[in-house]
Amino acid sequence: MHEITVLVGLIEMVEKAAISNNINEIDTVVIQIGEMSSIVPKYMMDYFPNAAEGSILENSKLKIEKIPANGLCHHCNKVFRIVKNKGKCPCCKADDWEMLSGMEFILKEIIVTKQKEYS
Repeated sequence: MHEITVLVGLIEMVEKAAISNNINEIDTVVIQIGEMSSIVPKYMMDYFPNAAEGSILENSKLKIEKIPANGLCHHCNKVFRIVKNKGKCPCCKADDWEMLSGMEFILKEIIVTKQKEYS
């Protein structure tokens, strides 16, 4: 369950960005996780509230977008969805391909809670 370690690192990264930009409240953190990554999105969602406790993200939401695993077939040069097609090119049925995407873990966006302006 390395998701906790990943979450702690993510929270530290977001806190540093918030501090350097004078932000004191964050609404949502958006991350992208590749479909074949070793990171389990469900665990990230489940552990986020506890990992964020006591940090600037304590009342924030975590949004996860999945990046599909795409492969390039070495036989017919078609790009295809690896998981959906069970590792076989749907065009030529070859299983000799190069992974193009699907292993990523990306901090995509930090959505800041609107700050009140005082006059």
